[in-house]
Amino acid sequence: MSFSDITSDQVVMILVLLGIVISAVVAVTVRDLLKAAIALAVTSAILTVIMFIMNAFMAAVFELSVCTGLITVVFISAISLTRPKTKEENVKIEKHKLRRFVLLPVILIVVAVSLVLLFSKLNINWAVLTGTSTESFADILWKVRQIDVLGQIIIILAGVFGVIVLFKERDVK
Repeated sequence: MSFSDITSDQVVMILVLLGIVISAVVAVTVRDLLKAAIALAVTSAILTVIMFIMNAFMAAVFELSVCTGLITVVFISAISLTRPKTKEENVKIEKHKLRRFVLLPVILIVVAVSLVLLFSKLNINWAVLTGTSTESFADILWKVRQIDVLGQIIIILAGVFGVIVLFKERDVK
């Protein structure tokens, strides 16, 4: 495959994927929390576009309304209600933050393996994946797309564990 074989749809998808990577990197590297929340909202909005391009309309609607909208409002509200820490407080917290983060990957791997073993009899219906099925949304979600639900459970647990580990306050001596 050469560059001349690339279609305009592929160019659009490459640009969109590049945009999501850049906005995600900005979201996790910028020091200003308000800017990070806005970059996360941009990342989520770009993910919505990707879902629409891939004809995952229900997922795109949920992504747009919940992640891009609601979660961004919650983050910005929480940021506006917190007080900035002094430099001394930040130095003490940063010293101890990495120690708490070490267990997160281990916990996530154990949870992911446990969930995969628990749902080891997953059925993949290719007719549903290609959009040629006549089954209802509920049937598709709970009977056919179990691996997607499993993935969402793992992602939600990763977010919960990450928030607990990274933002849990401890007395630092």
